[in-house]
Amino acid sequence: MSAEPLSVEPVREGAPDDRITVAVITRDRRAGVLRTLDALAALPERPPVIVVDNGSDDATVEAIRHHPAAPLVLRPHRNTGAVGRNLAVRHATTPYVAFSDDDSWWTPGALRRAADLLDAHPRLGLVAARTVVGPGRAEDPLNAVLAASPLPYEADLPGRPVLGFLGCACVVRREAFLGAGGYHPLLFFGGEETLLAYDLAAAGWGVTYEPALTACHHPEPGGRAGRLARVRRNHVLTLWLRRPLGVALRATARLAAAAAAGEPGARRALGEVAVRLPAALARRRPLPPAVERAARLLDRPGAPGGPA
Repeated sequence: MSAEPLSVEPVREGAPDDRITVAVITRDRRAGVLRTLDALAALPERPPVIVVDNGSDDATVEAIRHHPAAPLVLRPHRNTGAVGRNLAVRHATTPYVAFSDDDSWWTPGALRRAADLLDAHPRLGLVAARTVVGPGRAEDPLNAVLAASPLPYEADLPGRPVLGFLGCACVVRREAFLGAGGYHPLLFFGGEETLLAYDLAAAGWGVTYEPALTACHHPEPGGRAGRLARVRRNHVLTLWLRRPLGVALRATARLAAAAAAGEPGARRALGEVAVRLPAALARRRPLPPAVERAARLLDRPGAPGGPA
């Protein structure tokens, strides 16, 4: 499928920024990842780029290797899902890493501003950006949710504290990301961000939303097959991994009721939760009280700014 034409903002003058790497994960989307690399190569920051190919069966890797962005290409020879980002971060040599997917990229200057924020705020572990969608640059609905987070401002952090974000629109402090364990292998892909936000906060790092940073997201129609079921599964598994047992049990009961009612993806999600539950219990690590209180605040009906 041919990609839509890419409108790249003009490159502004300025020296490359050697503080930040962009990590991209891709699978079987040659046109999309090349469009992402075109946009990254046009950035004034001229960041180093690492691409993790999650087992593509097309000509993706050969095309990437010859792209002007000169990315480092990593091939785990299987689909690692979101854990591919962990591989990219381990190979990065910069203190900060921004994430893109094969359908997203950053606007000029956003990466430099993100690095400045991370420089100025040593406890900041992850900063989530504003996301605009498609050629019309529509506001992603998540922007308003994160901006309205009920978590209180913290004097040593910029932006709004949150416990949710979009995986292709955030920048992390490499030290914090690796120290928290990165993305959890049990979740694979789909709604995996909440668990990372919990783990960063549990380790004492700040997680905030800063709308002065902008990422562009051009999702393909329909998305990946099975995503809804994976998101529902991972929501419940995240609760079993980190939240009180009562919270996890109630969520599992709601999923079971949804499966009985025939809701889309619910039956598959419930079956996959059952398969993974022993591993989740073995890796269970409840949140510290302060983080659990924040999570409960976001659990309240209608509360914004929580899990994406």
